[in-house]
Amino acid sequence: MATKGKFIVFEGTDGSGKSTQMRLLGEYLSQKGISVSLTHEPTESPFGALLRSCMSGRTETDEHTIAALFAADRLDHIQNPETGMRAKLEAGTTVLCDRYYFSSLAYNGGLVPFEWVEELNRPAMKMLRPDLVIFLDLTPEEGMKRVSRRNEKERYETLERQKKIREKFFEAFEKYKGVENIAVIKSEEDKGRTQANIRRAADALFKE
Repeated sequence: MATKGKFIVFEGTDGSGKSTQMRLLGEYLSQKGISVSLTHEPTESPFGALLRSCMSGRTETDEHTIAALFAADRLDHIQNPETGMRAKLEAGTTVLCDRYYFSSLAYNGGLVPFEWVEELNRPAMKMLRPDLVIFLDLTPEEGMKRVSRRNEKERYETLERQKKIREKFFEAFEKYKGVENIAVIKSEEDKGRTQANIRRAADALFKE
């Protein structure tokens, strides 16, 4: 029977460098002989496609619907028989995921009642809790500078919303302190230094 894989989640405000840093950690772990699968939310499922349409403004909807869609996409992401994270973990693959339920608590929980978003995500919390949450922290101002280099903006990419989202992340971390394994790591311009700090947090997890 395969040893269960580790589940590592990358969180952060927009522009924090999650995707890049997750890919670098995946390469590092692979070089150490660890089987790794990289994934993200929204997913590539029909739920995820609808969410991306909503986030870009192509589909008009309200925040309650978006929060519910994220929760549905997440449950499918966990349990899908072909692409689900739980099956990969049980098979011994370590899963790195770009965004998970803390993103819902921070992004959606600042625009609709936090407790309501929390209840939507309670099933995911019970089904699959991360072994490690890596939060890449930077100021909202710096995040918006990085976002401005892209060709298009999404629903939450304004300075005021990013400030609120960062606050909500830390409120959620405080609420779940002692329950979740959270590493807050500064997202620096020097990507190598940021990655070194991430690798230290991951190495500690694999030594357990």
